[in-house]
Amino acid sequence: MTNLPVDYRDRVYAGWLGKCIGVRLGAPVENWTAAEIAANLGEVTDFLPLPPGKVFKPDDDTAVPLVLIRALEAHGPDVTSAQIGETMLNLIADGRGTFWWGGYGVSTEHTAYANLAGGIPAPASGSIALNGATLAEQIGGQIFSDLWGLVAPGRPALAADLAERAARVSHDGEAVLGARFIAGLTSRAFDTSEPAALIEAGLDLIPTDSAYARVVRAVRDHHGQAPDDWRSAYQLLTRDFGYDRYGGVVHVIPNAGVVALALLYSDGDFDRGVQIATNAGWDTDCNAGNVGAILGVAVGLPGIGAHWRTAMNDELVAASLSGARNLWDLPACADLIARLGGQLDGQTPAPTLPRYAFDYPGATHGFRSEARLAEVVGLHQIALPAPTGRGALRVAVRDLKKKGDARVYVRTLYRPAELSANYYGASFSPKLYPGQTVTARVSVPATAPSGLRAALFVRDGHTHAEHQEPGVALEPGAWHTLTYALPHLENALLTDVGLALRNTGESWSGHLLLDSLDWSGQPDFASDFSRERPEFGAISGWTFLRGFWRLEDGAYHGSGPGVCETYTGDDRWGDLALTVDLVPLAGEHHNLNVRVQGARRSYAIGLAPGGRLVLAKNAGGYRAVAEAPLNWQLGQCYRLAVAAVGPTLTIQVDGTELLRWTDGTEPYLHGQIGLSTFSGSHCRYARVAVTGVP
Repeated sequence: MTNLPVDYRDRVYAGWLGKCIGVRLGAPVENWTAAEIAANLGEVTDFLPLPPGKVFKPDDDTAVPLVLIRALEAHGPDVTSAQIGETMLNLIADGRGTFWWGGYGVSTEHTAYANLAGGIPAPASGSIALNGATLAEQIGGQIFSDLWGLVAPGRPALAADLAERAARVSHDGEAVLGARFIAGLTSRAFDTSEPAALIEAGLDLIPTDSAYARVVRAVRDHHGQAPDDWRSAYQLLTRDFGYDRYGGVVHVIPNAGVVALALLYSDGDFDRGVQIATNAGWDTDCNAGNVGAILGVAVGLPGIGAHWRTAMNDELVAASLSGARNLWDLPACADLIARLGGQLDGQTPAPTLPRYAFDYPGATHGFRSEARLAEVVGLHQIALPAPTGRGALRVAVRDLKKKGDARVYVRTLYRPAELSANYYGASFSPKLYPGQTVTARVSVPATAPSGLRAALFVRDGHTHAEHQEPGVALEPGAWHTLTYALPHLENALLTDVGLALRNTGESWSGHLLLDSLDWSGQPDFASDFSRERPEFGAISGWTFLRGFWRLEDGAYHGSGPGVCETYTGDDRWGDLALTVDLVPLAGEHHNLNVRVQGARRSYAIGLAPGGRLVLAKNAGGYRAVAEAPLNWQLGQCYRLAVAAVGPTLTIQVDGTELLRWTDGTEPYLHGQIGLSTFSGSHCRYARVAVTGVP
């Protein structure tokens, strides 16, 4: 038996899509008042244009939930505030990315992170007792909490409980009530689309004598008296619950009123709800995001206008410590949320679909197109009995001439400069690496000519070179599986992967169907850092936890106080071999890292004090687990190599095996690679090489 709605996955996608639409609509006027918006823009009814060629920036409203859900993924339905706090420490860089780092005692999340990092566990980290009521009751308690309604459909009490556990890491008091309210509304939206009923369901989850309940009831009662005039309700809100009555940067209470107002005056219409939440001002991206999530679930995909979806193109940028997880598509987010919702409901996980399976109605997964001697006139998901999932991407092509080609592709990496803004500090590692194998399933109609060929390709963002398989001739009316084992590459940064359709015959107009695209396998590449480039505090393709990471004298240098680390790769990588050429320049700790699952979960292997080679396990802090003598010297070059196979790590220095250790206690079996220095050390890294192992 299941408590999940029959259309649960599609409704999760609609809710997450709705949240992202609201965030993008409201973000350009964040912290403006309603009067300022009206005076400068009139009424905001659609997305304001992005700078030419730019992608919408990361935003904490969507970046933080993608961190929080990893705690649920790791710990299950009994996840605690302390475990959520540890997940934040593990997946958020110190002082950059994901949060607004506005200062200790100013930004609620910044303050909570510093408390956690200083050894104060959650929920004390976000408590009024420690941080004071003004700071603890800012808006962050509610803006991330629609997530918990998405994983607990039709169970608002459970959604509210999960939201409270998460909110207490950084917030307290009225902000926690906001978390409960928003999560409960999102959960109840799976059962009803009536805004008044949703509001009452949320009020049932919070104390009646709270300030949060008072502001919601005031807006509700005014709506009953003036149901067609949201601006009169806003006047009441500013008079009785405005920013002048509450301290801090962005208090939860005024914005709670905006969310209630926008829902009630929307009459259940998605467009009107996110528009009102935006035009009402104050924390516009947060409020429109919450409203968009709730109404997205309530109305489902048919209730969300196509123009929003076309502009979004299913793309989402996040800003966590794991660079390969900072470029998302919305169906992938929905898959993760729905899978965990199914597990909360006691369901056996369904088989995992390919990364790009076009299973959701209207989903594009962020695919783009280009053509030479042809025109691509449309990319649309269509429902059909495809080999994978419920549909395929239909690529409509016009006048594909002889020797012309039409291409569809998806980005596997952005550079920070490609974003419309980046004050949330996103940086990226590729999602795809040399050595991995790409697969796709494609078809052309039975009426297509016989001269069409299809081939997989990838692009190197450093050299702009394109690597492509020979391709296959397409038999009209049949499905074909394409496979491309990417070669070993040096100094490559793969930014795109896709499919090229080529014509060897007469001019043709028609369509191609892309059923799925995916990749797997271990990486096989090398990077000479002398050929890299600086990028957002590190270098292209790498992120960092803390420290001073830079290109200097043709190498990658790292230094700084405490634990300073930098990473690349995908945290799903399994067995591999990593080789690093390094020169210790100052201090006593110079390392490479494997099986990196965040800042608090990895193995470090390196030169250590007292003439030692040390292997340390990071389980919420580093602890040496094995060592061997090594009379290393500052200024001398060493080649460190580690093979990570299952739970066993085998370590060589300059070709000689010095350590072999098996982790018999909760071993890390997958993760990124990294480099690190500890305790004021400075190391020069010249080259890294990564290969899979049998």
